[in-house]
Amino acid sequence: MRKLMLLLAILMIGYLYAKQITGKVIAVQDGDTITVLKGKISYRIRLDGIDCPEKSQPYGNRAKQFTSDMVFGKKVKIIFLSKDRYGRYLGVVHAPNGMILNHKLLKAGLAWHYKQYNKEKLLSEMERTARSNGVGLWADKNPIPPWEFRRLFK
Repeated sequence: MRKLMLLLAILMIGYLYAKQITGKVIAVQDGDTITVLKGKISYRIRLDGIDCPEKSQPYGNRAKQFTSDMVFGKKVKIIFLSKDRYGRYLGVVHAPNGMILNHKLLKAGLAWHYKQYNKEKLLSEMERTARSNGVGLWADKNPIPPWEFRRLFK
C-alpha cells in the first residue's frame, strides 16, 4: 500500500510539472513523430515511451499510416515534460476520440516500449500482451527493434 501511495504521489507531481499543447496535426513524419500546429507555431512531437519501426523496416510504413489515420488533420492534446536531444517535445498524444496514440500503437503491435528511456509498467504490459497475441510486428519470428536497426545502418 505504501508503494502504491508513493507511486501515486510521484505521478501527481509529474502532472503538476507537465505542460500541454493542443493543436492540429499537420504532418506525420513516421509512426512515433508528428508535427502539431498551435496558432502560428509548429511543434515537433516524439511519442514518449515507444519506438516504432523505421520506415525502411517491416511495419514502419504501417505504423506511419496507423498514426496518420488516427491523428492527421485532427486536433490533439499533447502532455509533455521535456524535450529530447533533437529538440522534439516528448509527449503523450491524446486523439480527439479520447484514445492515447502511444498506447494504441503498442496494442496494435506497431511499436516497442522504449524501456531505455521510459520505465512505465503499463507500457511494458501493453507490449507484452501484443507480443503474446502475435499482433502486428510480433507476428514476425525475430523483429528487430528500431534502436538496433538504426545502429546497423549508421
